[in-house]
Amino acid sequence: MSLAQLGRFKITGTLGRGAMGTVYRAHDPLLDRTVAIKTVSCANLSRDDSQAFEERFYCEARAAGRLSHPNIVTIHDVGRSDDLAYIAMEYLSGRTLREILDSGVVLPVERSAEIAAQIADGLAFAHENGVVHRDIKPANIMVFDNGTVKIADFGVAQIPSGAQTAAGTAFGSPKYMSPEQITGKKVDGRSDIFALGAVFYEMLTGRPPFVGDDLNAILYQVLNGAPPLPSSFVPNLPHGFDRIVARALAKNPEKRFQKASEMAASLRKYRRIVRQAQKEQLAVTPRLSAGPGDETVPLNIAAANALSLPQRKMSTSLRYGLPLLGVAVLAGWLAVDSLRTPDSAPVEAVPAPVVAAPSNPPKVEPVVAPTPALVAETPPPAPAPVVVDAPPVAKVQAAQGEGRIRLAIAPWGEVRVDGRKLGVSPPLNEIRLPAGKHTIEIRNGRFAPHRQTVDLADNDSLRIKHKFE
Repeated sequence: MSLAQLGRFKITGTLGRGAMGTVYRAHDPLLDRTVAIKTVSCANLSRDDSQAFEERFYCEARAAGRLSHPNIVTIHDVGRSDDLAYIAMEYLSGRTLREILDSGVVLPVERSAEIAAQIADGLAFAHENGVVHRDIKPANIMVFDNGTVKIADFGVAQIPSGAQTAAGTAFGSPKYMSPEQITGKKVDGRSDIFALGAVFYEMLTGRPPFVGDDLNAILYQVLNGAPPLPSSFVPNLPHGFDRIVARALAKNPEKRFQKASEMAASLRKYRRIVRQAQKEQLAVTPRLSAGPGDETVPLNIAAANALSLPQRKMSTSLRYGLPLLGVAVLAGWLAVDSLRTPDSAPVEAVPAPVVAAPSNPPKVEPVVAPTPALVAETPPPAPAPVVVDAPPVAKVQAAQGEGRIRLAIAPWGEVRVDGRKLGVSPPLNEIRLPAGKHTIEIRNGRFAPHRQTVDLADNDSLRIKHKFE
């Protein structure tokens, strides 16, 4: 049966449905504004549970209603109508972070850091006012085109959803819950910091830090597992972000950031380092011309983090005649030094696995950048344009015509072409191959590999979409 009214609010549409209830769009005639109303059914609660629920519900909602901050969705009203409890809140037309991540977009590391920093700002304000969210996850983060980020669902995190729920039960989303939430221990703001660490990990890598075949497997990983460092999935990631994630995801709350404001400061510190390194590279030389017949070499964060510049053939003039080369190399090593600034924070993480290089490596040139990349690819002698925020691309060099294959892999997969490993998708989302037949294989160790044969013509553009289930 459709719902027409809740309290003074006139229902005008449905925004979504979840495990806890329905979210409606409604009109507030008193203040003549549009609001979003989140409802929770109390029909299945016993009398005792219903009373406990109502006390906790209004207590949480009143506390959340005191929070007025640019990074927190504003709560306008709370109430109960028959068997429905509801919270009326600020209506927002942006997208959730969950929708953005599920769309296959690979966020640049600089943007991911800023989103996480704004979430931390909102949490810091809430914690200072005695409110813990308890259910930080991508679905509860609103992201807008103007760069603003807002946390939703304050005051909803402890609402029970059935007759089996009782006071003291742990609420939250398993992939993002802290160990102390799972074990029913006392929860404070550091539990939100753990959840934010898990969300930031997923923004960087395209996958959550804790995964499993069922709920028990996920909870076991949260309690006992140490996820691989983000840089093991994104090799060019500045290592400062590894340290931030490892500290936020520490099992012991005492080893995490003790305040969300500390995490926000660390995120912005490394974000500034990335941006400064980019500016210095642009100011010195955005690319190094490697001579006729060779590719243009971008001098970027990837080179700095790997502690070495790619080995390329250089013309005689570059070897002997250009002092500018020395300046460019010096700038690259300065970027290394700044990116590898030591952090005093403790680290709990498993180092990335070491993989032996093949004896006869293929001529594959991946261009994968977690930060906005500087990529230029134009045959000489015409000058190559600088492309900003270019998507990750892997290219197999060939003299003949070539085609393009776009990838949409979930949650992630190792990409092999004709038996050659090109990278991991995401972040890799495009490969360019010589015209002709190729065998594409996508591997995820927990599932059967996906294989597909393509016949590319010159300038073809194909799409491979696969979800491991």
